[in-house]
Amino acid sequence: MVGFPLLLIPLAVYNIIVFLMPGLSFTDPLLRVTLMSGEQWPVALNDMLLAAGVLLLLLEVIKGARPGAKYLTDHLLSLIVFGAAAAEFLLWPKFGNSTYCLLTLLALVDFISGIALRTRRRAVAVTTPPSVRASKAEPTAEAAPPAPAPEVITPVPSRAPAPVIPPAASQVPAAASVAESVLLDQGAPKPTQPAVAAPDLQPGHQPSSDAPPRS
Repeated sequence: MVGFPLLLIPLAVYNIIVFLMPGLSFTDPLLRVTLMSGEQWPVALNDMLLAAGVLLLLLEVIKGARPGAKYLTDHLLSLIVFGAAAAEFLLWPKFGNSTYCLLTLLALVDFISGIALRTRRRAVAVTTPPSVRASKAEPTAEAAPPAPAPEVITPVPSRAPAPVIPPAASQVPAAASVAESVLLDQGAPKPTQPAVAAPDLQPGHQPSSDAPPRS
């Protein structure tokens, strides 16, 4: 979209007043403003046109500072406005005054500032490294997660096992062997011996011949 040259507005108002209202003076005060000091400030038509031109120039610079805001056609229109204003200032007697000269100078500043901003953007685009361009062209690419830091393993000093000293076999008998020997002694059957009849020790009794003699 082609931008409209805003500096054309005060220049067009000046032309309208000159050609359509020739009896209107640019220097006659239109209103008087009382300042805090008590001084009366007369505001004329040429002062209002110059103030409007300065404010519109500020807006033009802000528009041109945005990336891709002004195209070649916009600069061409600014150049045409400046050329027409300069031609009127030099060729027409009603435009040969300080007010119109300052308006023409504002149009020139608008054209030069647009060219300077465009050149500056082109220089910045050329000096941009390729990595930055790739990151701007692919905003959806996710950055790779950082590699995890290696774990640091602290070595634990090994302890030698305490020597095991076996108890002396000759000093303390094993409890199992003692219990086994006690059980064997209690459970073993004892041999029975035949009962021997006591001899009859009455007087006159003779032992039978079947009994074996005692030695």
